[in-house]
This record gives sequence, C-alpha cells and structure tokens, in this order.
Amino acid sequence: MTDTTRRAVMLGAGGAGMAAVLTACSGYGEPAADSASVAAAPASSAPAGSGAEAVGAAALAKTADIPEGGGKVFKDQKVVVTQPAAGQFKAFTSVCPHQGCDVATVSGGTINCPCHGSKFKIADGSVANGPANKPLAEKAIKVEGDSITLG
Repeated sequence: MTDTTRRAVMLGAGGAGMAAVLTACSGYGEPAADSASVAAAPASSAPAGSGAEAVGAAALAKTADIPEGGGKVFKDQKVVVTQPAAGQFKAFTSVCPHQGCDVATVSGGTINCPCHGSKFKIADGSVANGPANKPLAEKAIKVEGDSITLG
C-alpha cells in the first residue's frame, strides 16, 4: 500500500496540475478563472509587461482583418482589436470586468459580452450598457505597415 500525500500528488501532477491547483486556491472572492485556459496557458520566463507575453513579436492581425467601425476578438490572446475610425486601431482586454466572461462579438459600434449583456464602446472600451460598471482595460498595440502586434 502506498502513502499518497498532497506533496506526492502535486509532484506527480506536474506544472499544469500545479498551475490549476494554485489558481483554484488564489483569488478568493474574485471571478472564477476557467481552469482549462489556465492550464493551457504557456509558461513564460519573461517578466510581466516585458512585451514577450503570449504573442511576442508575432503579428496579431493584419490591418485589413479589422473592419472599420468594428473589431475582432482574439480569444487565445484575450484581446479585442477595434478600428473606430479609418486607420485608428485600439485594443482592449477581452475579459469582461463584470463577471470575468470573455466578450464574444463586435457589432454596432460595441464590444459585446454574451454572459449578461454588457456592451463596451469600440473607441475607448467604456461601458455603453451594463451590468458592467468598469471599462475594458486598454492594451498596448503597435501598428507597423499592415501588421498589428501586441506591444
């Protein structure tokens, strides 16, 4: 008979198991994170905010991919890129500040969350329709030629 301890389970689970368990133990009182997305997130040795997160220098999109007066949600990168006016590109987190759901669409000049109906303005991420009472956080992007990168 083996003596299975919590430490043995943690060591046997590896990094993904540890990340899922640590995520489950953190953030008491905050919106729940989707454990599948946490476990699937790539590990990075770069410091936060260094610009080397998930996308790095790889192009997120081509400018032609982002419709004028609309936008596009990039689920894997947790970002939504909009083009409120011709040649003007903005980026925001795709995580709704109300309950942590991912926004799903961009239409009618708003970024739309399917969970509770919150809508955010494509120009600045501000709340156009609640129940969210905080704007989407802006993300830094770089537009070079016809390429858009997180930055």
